[in-house]
Amino acid sequence: MNRSAQDLEQFAYSASHDLQEPLRSVKIYSELLSVRYRNQVLKDTLENLSQAIADSGARVTSDALPSLPVHNTHLQQLLQNLIGNAIKYRSPERPPVIHIGAHRQDVNWVLEVCDNGIGIEPEYKEHIFGFFKRLHTGDEQSGTGIGLAICQRIVERYQGRIWVESEPGRGSTFRFSLPA
Repeated sequence: MNRSAQDLEQFAYSASHDLQEPLRSVKIYSELLSVRYRNQVLKDTLENLSQAIADSGARVTSDALPSLPVHNTHLQQLLQNLIGNAIKYRSPERPPVIHIGAHRQDVNWVLEVCDNGIGIEPEYKEHIFGFFKRLHTGDEQSGTGIGLAICQRIVERYQGRIWVESEPGRGSTFRFSLPA
C-alpha cells in the first residue's frame, strides 16, 4: 500500500510539472490577446456611430481601455448610448470633442465619457436616468428617452453605478464603475 501511495504521489508530481509549461504558454497568449483586443468594443462602437461622428465633425479620443468581466454587447451599449448622447447634445457653437477614459479605483474600473456639449442643469442630474425621461422636446432632439435608463440597468446588473457631472454650457462627464 505504501508503494502505491508513493507511485501515485510521484505521478501527480510529474503530471503537475509537465503541465506547468503548457499552462504558462496559454496564459501568455491569452494575455497578449487581451491586450490586442481590449479596445475592440470601442472600435465597433465608433464604427456604428461613424455617420453621426462624420456629420457632426466630432473628434473622439480614448485612453487604452481595460479588459472587464462584462459582456461585450453590454459594454458596447453603454459606450454607444453615452457617445451618441455626447454627439446629439453638442453645443451649436463648437464641434463635439469627446474623450473616453478609464482609471482603476479600488476593486473597480471607472470609465468616463467626457464631452464639451450643452451640459445638464444640476436639478436634472438624477432625472435623466429614468425611463422615457427627456430634457428636450422631440422638436429639439430625436430619441425615446430610454438610453440612459438602459445604461443604468446594465451598470447595476454588474453591481456598478453610473453618475454624471456637468456644467451647463460647458459639457458633461458620464462615469460608470464596473468590477475589475
